[in-house]
Amino acid sequence: MRVAAIIVLCSASAFAESTLQQQIHSLAAAAQGTVSVACSLPGSNLNCDLNPHARPPMQSVFKLPLAVVALHQVERGALALDQPVSFLPSDVIHPRPYSPLQDRYPEAGSDVPLRELLRLAVSLSDNTAADVVLRVIGGPAVVNAYLESIGVAGFHLQDNEQDLHHDEQLQYRNWFEPAAAVQLLHLLSDRSPLSAEHTRILLEWMQLSPTGADRIKGDLPAGTVVMHKTGSSDRVSGITAATNDIGLITLPDGRRLAIAIFVSDSTAGDARRDEVIAHIAAAAYGAALHSRTH
Repeated sequence: MRVAAIIVLCSASAFAESTLQQQIHSLAAAAQGTVSVACSLPGSNLNCDLNPHARPPMQSVFKLPLAVVALHQVERGALALDQPVSFLPSDVIHPRPYSPLQDRYPEAGSDVPLRELLRLAVSLSDNTAADVVLRVIGGPAVVNAYLESIGVAGFHLQDNEQDLHHDEQLQYRNWFEPAAAVQLLHLLSDRSPLSAEHTRILLEWMQLSPTGADRIKGDLPAGTVVMHKTGSSDRVSGITAATNDIGLITLPDGRRLAIAIFVSDSTAGDARRDEVIAHIAAAAYGAALHSRTH
């Protein structure tokens, strides 16, 4: 009887997982593009997989790994959070991108603390600030090498924001597999490669981010704590290459659901793409609430 009960429980769990994946597949159709999803919840076998090893253009999602690498260099003593960093005229992007930094110093020529550059890049998704940090830490290859060193495969950064600003096709060379994004989020949440203090600062920047309020956060219960990083491209010839959000959703029991949702090459409107991400995140959250721990 006990063996039979275990078999029934396992079968029910597998059915629930299959149902969630079917639900996500159905929700993804509204995006009118390619949707790729992955998630992870400690103590459960929750499965959100939909093209988890696809390589969608990540756009500003790269600013999270960038910050992780910069904070690692701070811990090594190569950089300091409060050190002034020169915002050079060569860092200025034309035509002007979304950048509170560049709005504040349109001609550059100012020193800005590294801490502020990182906050602007992670929390506000400041494009110019991100490029300054990328220059300071040594460029894309340094980010790729560090992620590989902590066991995160499925990430590739090749071009900075200035490059992408002048050629939208280059964004396809910067990609992040959803499964790899979830792996990085899971590390930051449970086995961070950074110190406790730097992890806290990074997650706080993510939690306070005002971007993408209608994406992962969109359909979750009011007050749910979400630490996330969005990525978005422009719409060109009726197609939006990237509408992304990756993040940690805090459950009522304190566990964090790591989830990555990428909507690529979509012909749907802005609101619909955000809605697809919100609905998928809500479906995963609902399943997580009832997931069986092991």
